[in-house]
Amino acid sequence: MNICVYGAASGKIDECYISAAKELGREIGRRGHSLVFGGGGAGVMGAVARGVKETGGNICGVCPEFFRKGDIEELYGDCTEMIWTETMEERKVKMESLADAFIIAPGGLGTMDECFEVLTHRQLQFYAKPVAFFSTKGFYEPLTDFLHSLAERQFLHIRPEELYKCMEDPCKVLDYLENK
Repeated sequence: MNICVYGAASGKIDECYISAAKELGREIGRRGHSLVFGGGGAGVMGAVARGVKETGGNICGVCPEFFRKGDIEELYGDCTEMIWTETMEERKVKMESLADAFIIAPGGLGTMDECFEVLTHRQLQFYAKPVAFFSTKGFYEPLTDFLHSLAERQFLHIRPEELYKCMEDPCKVLDYLENK
């Protein structure tokens, strides 16, 4: 299975998120899955990739060309394959098309952009690919509470449980994706 992981590119976040992300990557690799991600070498993204690499898994980075030319983000240098796109929008489309499932790990605005696009596509039934929040130290509890609030107020026409599952344990995240 190709699993797309979205997450922080920042290397300034707390180590607890880095170590949890690396363990998630190891579990992806141990189970024989491939990683699709934004190509970042730092933060959650880099940690997941390093974990997958440790277990011999395949890693596909998808990155906009302008990242190569600027000092925007440290890139992960050990990808099995790196796909270059012209724009951030093309990057998201490519990552979604390559993925069989999605994990939304702790991250900032870029991760939220990717998260809401995937959830919107699930709600609109563009695809039935499973989505899991990897909620290290309860990171996504406020967001999932908000999504439940949207549903209670009829701003979502689908129950949140039908869109995603939220878990903190990497093994449970992978069990969910494998059995969906």
